Amino acid sequence: MEMSPSTRFIFKGVLFQGVLFLFIVFMATLFPLWSVADEDPCGETGMYIGNQTTIDLWYTRSGGPCTFWAHDHILILKPGETLLIYQDMTCETAYCSKEPTYDDYKSLDANHNCRVKILPDCTLSDM
Repeated sequence: MEMSPSTRFIFKGVLFQGVLFLFIVFMATLFPLWSVADEDPCGETGMYIGNQTTIDLWYTRSGGPCTFWAHDHILILKPGETLLIYQDMTCETAYCSKEPTYDDYKSLDANHNCRVKILPDCTLSDM
């Protein structure tokens, strides 16, 4: 069965419009997903960090004062803040040899509930 030139033109036009429509729908779905993937779900609330070390610690936040941190308590670290954890009340002896950043804590949050815990020997884990 052979198509006349006008029928072939109409068929190609309909096919092109269908492909164009599918492309637009695909892109309209994909762009919002890309933007959500880049967002930080903990950006507004911060990361909840639990002291599960079984000992009391001290910390300084962004160069602030030396503050007591009881075991089994949680503190909140916001993006851009620094958190240094110490073993002593004068904030001179670091508890962790590496100083984890907000991004380090966020990378450990496997279930995306914005909660991470510090275990003995400065082992970090998802809560």
